[in-house]
Amino acid sequence: MPGLFLKTPRTHPIDTGATASSASLLSEEQERTLLHRVAAQDRQAFETLYRQYAPRLYRYLSKLIPQPDLIEEVLDDVMVVVWQNAACFDGTARFSSWILGIAYHKGLKARAKLLKQPVELPPSAPAWSQANDPVELLKHQDLQCELARALAHLPPAQRTVVELTFHQECSYQEIASIMGCPVNTVKTRMWHARQYLTQALAGLHPSPPPK
Repeated sequence: MPGLFLKTPRTHPIDTGATASSASLLSEEQERTLLHRVAAQDRQAFETLYRQYAPRLYRYLSKLIPQPDLIEEVLDDVMVVVWQNAACFDGTARFSSWILGIAYHKGLKARAKLLKQPVELPPSAPAWSQANDPVELLKHQDLQCELARALAHLPPAQRTVVELTFHQECSYQEIASIMGCPVNTVKTRMWHARQYLTQALAGLHPSPPPK
């Protein structure tokens, strides 16, 4: 988009890894302050938010989209929406929930456009996107592969609930806001996902869970 300074993860300064690992997390108050500045077309504030959220959004989108190039494209689309709609943020939810909601809907649209293809493991994320991953189990390569295969067989809505819960550390209320559904629906999706993943990781070859 002309006039908007927005780089993809491959060329962005945080691609070096050092910046992403050493940068301190922003508080909610700091994020809201930056967003107010972004609403006033402050590009420096926008760059700060981009650096803060690009790794987190890449990790999340990589679970929905099987093509690395498309992930980067969608990530940039998400940040363009933030740039254009910062003034629309009403503060009733956390900024992280708001931006993940944008990523969720953009990711689903991008996924729907892909041609049907065999299930593949999620692409390897850049080194900068792997910093501070809260899921300790995914540090073990063997279990990572098994879990990735099992997650790939979950319906998109259930997989999203799992990813937002364990990777993004969102509450059920926040997930309901992101996905636009009741909290009880989130809980039901998580229950079905847990049942399937437990059996799959135990080698029981369960039937695909209901959508």
